[in-house]
Amino acid sequence: MIDTPSKTDIEEGRAFAPKFDADGLVTCVATDAKSGDVLMVAHMNAEALQKTIATGEAWYFSRSRKKLWRKGESSGHGQHVVEMRVDCDQDSVWIKVEQQSAGACHTGRRSCFYRAVPLGKAGAVTLEFRDAEKVFDPNAVYGKK
Repeated sequence: MIDTPSKTDIEEGRAFAPKFDADGLVTCVATDAKSGDVLMVAHMNAEALQKTIATGEAWYFSRSRKKLWRKGESSGHGQHVVEMRVDCDQDSVWIKVEQQSAGACHTGRRSCFYRAVPLGKAGAVTLEFRDAEKVFDPNAVYGKK
């Protein structure tokens, strides 16, 4: 990471200079390395980003809990990072992962994106379930009742 890169450095250069938002976070999209399916979107602070790069395991920052967490630390459903990319202006990160279980979503599904918004309809929208089968019991994994 470099300190004050130029726009050209950021967009065309080799310097890794992630642009964190006002809360010190960068958005991270995690996809399945084999299928390309989007598994989840989360946020990383500088420490999570550094730990992910250093360990090859996905680390995130929870905005609701205000804490750093390693994917799988409580569920066992970790993510091994195969490749990390940064977008053109370096304000978002894409990681291709090998999901270490059947699912990435805390609801028990493979992906967090299990509902579709129907397009081309005026007025109220009703979500449609897609690929929404639960692949694990979140109550058993997270100990919730």
